[in-house]
Order: sequence, then structure tokens, then C-alpha cells
Amino acid sequence: MKKRTFSILVFVMLLLFTAQAFAQSTYTVKSGDTMWKIANKNQVGISEIISANPQVKNPALIYPGQKLTIPTVTTTAQENEVIRLVNVQRSKAGLQLLTTNWQLCRVARYKSADMANKGYFSHTSPTYGSPFQMMESFGLKFSAAGENIAYGQQTPAAVMNAWMNSAGHKSNILSKTYTQIGVGLAKNSSGVCYWTQQFIKPM
Repeated sequence: MKKRTFSILVFVMLLLFTAQAFAQSTYTVKSGDTMWKIANKNQVGISEIISANPQVKNPALIYPGQKLTIPTVTTTAQENEVIRLVNVQRSKAGLQLLTTNWQLCRVARYKSADMANKGYFSHTSPTYGSPFQMMESFGLKFSAAGENIAYGQQTPAAVMNAWMNSAGHKSNILSKTYTQIGVGLAKNSSGVCYWTQQFIKPM
């Protein structure tokens, strides 16, 4: 069962890399470095670094001078546009603008890819559980969190229009509680868009 779960996660990760524009760079390990420190410094997940470096047999054992390939997964123009449109709405309402959290964007992309690849539409993922369980499993700590999902809309403007015309989704977008946002977009094999917006107030 563990092998199967690992295979599914790697498969999802590869699909994400296919869907996202990314580049690679080489990083030389310095004294005191850990995979966690390197991941945070480069704003990329540890699992992505491990996947890009099959020569590293034990990720807990890296040494100064070692060369690592660092995949750089960037937020897409469409994801950035959704974040911009959220802040346009918040500005109109006189609310504090949300800052982009790269780790939350990563979680949102995984959630969108999970829905697209498994053909479901729900806040509860068969892979990751509830949005809150998923965020926690990715190492995020928060005192409040929320999630908006949608599918079918082809543009940021269309998905934002749908969310703003839904009371529950609008309340997340205009919540005074949240301070950070992450947005993830994935497409299924037929090109249908799956969108995830996640919001947190970090601890």
C-alpha cells in the first residue's frame, strides 16, 4: 500500500511538472545545509528536489560541495492573475491585500492536479483528506484557513466571476481573517481547468 501511494504521488508530481513552466539550476551544498533549508531557500518542495536528484540515495545525508539539481516551479501567469483579481476585490472592499505564499501555491497546485487526474470535484481529496489536513501535511501552520475550488472556467476572469457570484466563495475572498493566498491551476487530459484557491492566517 505504501508503494502504491508513493507511486501515485510521484505520478502526480510528474504531471505537475509537465503542466508548469519550470527551469533547473545547480546548487552547491554548503556546510549546515539540509534538504529543508535548501528547499525553503529556493522556494521549491523537498519532494521535487528529491525527484530531480535520483543520485541522492539518502536525502538526510548531503554533504558540502555536493551538486544538486534544483527544479524551479514558477507561478503561472493565470495563477498570478487570479491572485491579482482577488486583491482588486479586496481593495474595493477596503480590505488588507493578501500576500502570495509560495508553499500554499504548491499545495493548491497539488490539489488541482489531484482533482484533474482523479476526476473528482470536492474539498475532500481521496489522496490528501480535507484542505486543512492537506495543508498541515505539507508543513503549513495556520490559525485559520479556507479553500475555494472550481472547474471548467478557462480564464482567471471567468473563475473569479463565478466565485464572486457565490456567497460562500466570496466570503473567503473578502475575509478579514486571512492574510496569505495560494492559487493552483491544473488541466485534465481533455483540457478542462481545475482551480484551487487556498487562504491562511499563518501562526
